[in-house]
Amino acid sequence: MAGERAVAMQPAVAPPISTTTPTQTMENQKKNRIQVSNTKKPLFFYVNLAKRYIQQHNEVELSALGMAITTVVTIAEILKNNGLATEKKVLTSTVGMKDENKGRFIQKAKIEIVLEKSEKFDSVMNTATPAAARAPAPAPAPEVAAKDKE
Repeated sequence: MAGERAVAMQPAVAPPISTTTPTQTMENQKKNRIQVSNTKKPLFFYVNLAKRYIQQHNEVELSALGMAITTVVTIAEILKNNGLATEKKVLTSTVGMKDENKGRFIQKAKIEIVLEKSEKFDSVMNTATPAAARAPAPAPAPEVAAKDKE
């Protein structure tokens, strides 16, 4: 067999073993992400949701396309100006997608803003919560309690 070359075979290397599946990894990354729409929910729905995510995960990722970008920026500014969050990262890009009306391929602007919990988050949240919501309900007056027993 003239002209044949011997090729050294490399031993197969097993990929590193991971205890998380790709689906689990994606779910973990998305737990603190809010995809904002400027037509589906009111602005303060997203502000309150972002507060909750910051409280639970210490950071929140706000994401939007096209006309909703201004809404994301507004949400981020409200949280920063109220002392609840600090800006960690801002990413801008374009995303290709099919236009539903014209059926052609278009580019849409995209923004992602990552905010992290500020040092004074807890104290700001505690002072923002009305005293009635923080305090336990007062005991009923004795005369009311006596009437209830009758």
